[in-house]
Amino acid sequence: MMDPWLVDDLLRRALAEDIGRGDRTTDAIVPPDVRLTGVFVARTSGRIAGLSVAARALALLDPDVQTTLWVKDGDDVESGTALMRVTGRGRALLSGERVALNLLMRLSGIATATREIVRKVADLPVRIVDTRKTMPLLRVLDKYAVRVGGGANHRFGLDDAVLIKDNHLAVAGSIREAVARVRRHVGPFVPIEVEVERPEDVDEAVAAGVTAVLLDNMTLSEMREAVRRAGRRVIVEASGGITPENVRAVAETGVDLISLGWLTHSVRALDIAFDLE
Repeated sequence: MMDPWLVDDLLRRALAEDIGRGDRTTDAIVPPDVRLTGVFVARTSGRIAGLSVAARALALLDPDVQTTLWVKDGDDVESGTALMRVTGRGRALLSGERVALNLLMRLSGIATATREIVRKVADLPVRIVDTRKTMPLLRVLDKYAVRVGGGANHRFGLDDAVLIKDNHLAVAGSIREAVARVRRHVGPFVPIEVEVERPEDVDEAVAAGVTAVLLDNMTLSEMREAVRRAGRRVIVEASGGITPENVRAVAETGVDLISLGWLTHSVRALDIAFDLE
């Protein structure tokens, strides 16, 4: 369950965006003192993530809302499974329904997609990780859903690790110079990863003292050669052009990490409904 301090600000903004100056439909139809009960129900099978986020969105509109969970984040459910019951002020439930559903559906979609990828390589010594290609302001939620799906998180932002990419190399002129500039700036203890486009670039990266190399859009044969050159001296990450169809072949090249931006930037939401009892 996510701590409220992680999500309350973004939830308040999301609710304000949707409700605006007031829910004209609900306020006209539902008396202010009416209490209602509704149930969140999965319409398709998948892995659930975000129940506490959905419940919190409703609680911000009605602090006295009562919640009953029948499943928990990380559970795999079938179509028709009742996930959670909420009872509270009718206006709060109906006005907050869309925000709660949007987030629950998005996070469950990310968790489900991650689960499917992780299962394809579960018997191999590789980790599936996300990227910074998340919805702005929803990164903490998107990355949470990846973990619920069985994946791991790459860096959360530009401030917690160094990733030297092609545009940085274009400015610095070489891998060695880019790493030297970074090391002078951040000191000896911050991990440094550098993006490489050719297997032979791994040699320069290792010599420069990086922590990890990111193999950008390499072929399978190029990945195998890059792994050989790395020689377990650095972490090897594969990225770019990786799909459910080829992810196992990529894992079999010997890389340590496989990063997939589409887990969070091309989300297929899980179909979930909210029905009043």
